[in-house]
Amino acid sequence: MVLLIILVLLLVGVALASIYRFIMLRRGGTSALLRVLPAKGGQGWRHGLIRYEEDRLVFFKLTSLKFGADSTIQRRGIEVGERRGPVGDEYDIMTDEIIVTAVSDGTGGYELALDRGSLAAFQSWVESRPSDRVRRRPS
Repeated sequence: MVLLIILVLLLVGVALASIYRFIMLRRGGTSALLRVLPAKGGQGWRHGLIRYEEDRLVFFKLTSLKFGADSTIQRRGIEVGERRGPVGDEYDIMTDEIIVTAVSDGTGGYELALDRGSLAAFQSWVESRPSDRVRRRPS
């Protein structure tokens, strides 16, 4: 009987986490694929949503039950690297319309796979960050 109660509580917890995650994803964002580097071949890609915040980009995997973002890329110190099209087995999950962009933020390296419109939005977000020289220092 105790085992049944524990199982029911566990299932209710998973259901609540799933509902919370679903609500988080429904709040909007930009569809994207992201992988943490280093990665070999076409491995490591995760489908999800990115959201632009003032000081960071957050990525929510579609298949995660985590309450917060699965990956965070800090806006300050962000470096955008080379762009390329999909190669090899990446075509299993991407089309020719997708552009893969290397990104690093000083704490890690990533690759973002975005369509042209999403890439333009990402580039605008990066380029519109305030210069370190113009930021006010706390008193």
